[in-house]
Amino acid sequence: MKILVLGGTQFVGRHFVEVALERGHELTLFNRGISGPGLFPDVEQIRGDRTVDLSQLSGRTWDAVFDPSCYIVRAARMAAEALSGRVGHYTFVSSLSVYADQKAAALDETAPVGTIDDTTTEVVDGETYGPLKALCERETLRAFPGALIERCGFIVGPYDDVDRLPWWIRRISDGGEVLAPDGPDYPAQLIDARDIAEWTLGMLQRGEGGVFNVTAPAEPYRLGDVLETARRVSGSDARLTWVPEAFLLEQGLDPEDEPLPYWLGPEYLGSATSDVGKAFEAGLTARPLEATIADTWVWERVRPREPLRVGIDPQRERAVLDAWHIGSSV
Repeated sequence: MKILVLGGTQFVGRHFVEVALERGHELTLFNRGISGPGLFPDVEQIRGDRTVDLSQLSGRTWDAVFDPSCYIVRAARMAAEALSGRVGHYTFVSSLSVYADQKAAALDETAPVGTIDDTTTEVVDGETYGPLKALCERETLRAFPGALIERCGFIVGPYDDVDRLPWWIRRISDGGEVLAPDGPDYPAQLIDARDIAEWTLGMLQRGEGGVFNVTAPAEPYRLGDVLETARRVSGSDARLTWVPEAFLLEQGLDPEDEPLPYWLGPEYLGSATSDVGKAFEAGLTARPLEATIADTWVWERVRPREPLRVGIDPQRERAVLDAWHIGSSV
C-alpha cells in the first residue's frame, strides 16, 4: 500500500512508520523536518507545515493516510479538504479526553463528547484539548465518513515524548522513598504505541473504519502493577509510599500539573476505566506490561538525561512525604 503519514518522526507516528516499513509498504512522510530529521533516509519525505500549506500534496494519491498528531480544528479541516478524493482510507488518532463526562466509568464510544464555545481557538490546554480533538474528529469524518478514529488512552513505550512512564521509571530507578498516589489499586489503562501501530496497519489494510477506544483493558491493569513492574525491571530498591488522594489534594498538589503521572484526580478518573471491548473485538491486542516497561527502560537509559515534562520536584516530594508521616503518626 501507498501510505501518507502526516508527521511520522515522533512517538506514535514513528512506531507506525517502522511497522509499515517492516511490512513492505511504500510511505510518504509530510512534516516540517524538525523532529528526527535524519530518520528514515530511504523514505520519501515532503517538507511542509500542515497548519500553513498542504499544496505540496496536490496531484498525488495514496491508499491511506495516518494522522497521529492533530490538535487544531483548522489543521484537521485543511488536511481533510486537501486529501478528500485522493486517499482511500483515513486514520485519525484522537483521545479518550473527548468525552464530556470524564468522571464516568466504563465509557464507550457512544458517550457524548465535550463541547467548546470558541471552536476556532488554537490554544490547546487542559480545558480545550478534549473538545478540540472531538471537533477534529468531526472534520475528518465529514470528508471521510469511513475513517478510523482512534480514541487513545495513555500511550507508552519507547520514543515517549510525553514523559509520563519515563518519569516513573527514572524516579523509581533512583531509589529511596517514592511518593505514590492513593493506592496500588488506582486504575491505570495504558497502551503501547507499537500496539496502536500494528493494529492500525491491520485496520487500514482491511479498509476498516469506525470510532474506537484504544487502550488496554480496565482489568487487570493498576498503578501498583505499573510501579512494581518498573521497580523490578530497573532493579531498584525504591520503597513506594501510597498516600491517599485527599491528602495529596490538601497538600496543594494539582493532578492537572501531573506531579504524579497517571494520577488523574476525581474529575477525570473515567479516562482510566474506559470500555475497550469494541477495539479488542476488532483485533487490538496489548502486549505484556513488563515488555513495555523493559523496552522503555532500555530506551530511557540511552537517551540524554534531560529534565522531563512531568513529575514532582524532589524537594516537594520529600515535603509531602514528611507531612504524611507526621500526620499519620499522630
